[in-house]
Amino acid sequence: MTAKALIAPVVLGVAGAVFDPTGRVLLVKQSYMRGWRLPGGGVARGEAPSQALTRELAEEVGLSGGVAEFFGLYSRKAGWATNVIALYRVSGGEIAFRPNWEVREICFADPLAPPDGTTPATLRRLAELAGARPRAEHWDA
Repeated sequence: MTAKALIAPVVLGVAGAVFDPTGRVLLVKQSYMRGWRLPGGGVARGEAPSQALTRELAEEVGLSGGVAEFFGLYSRKAGWATNVIALYRVSGGEIAFRPNWEVREICFADPLAPPDGTTPATLRRLAELAGARPRAEHWDA
């Protein structure tokens, strides 16, 4: 391990683009960040990204079931760390959402016409998922 790795760690996260049968995508408003975004969160030590996605979606929006397909891997600066995000496309399953300490509100939206207030990074991921934009390597690009 290099000294750089000790002062600039990498944190792994997951995000899920959950689609309903009509092709709308699930967006969330979190209590601690502004704007509509894709649900997700951190991967615990030793946890597989797909397991973290299942756990995060159950905790945040009450998703049970569903099929997750890996879509892409992104990086972004997050303070003094590098955040690597595994994005999954999710279909099927049932959502039993109740507002909670982390997610205050959800909506299903047309991925090419999301609601006002959708974050720029989320707009880019939605365009990529729809095939309207090539995939980027950086979350904020």
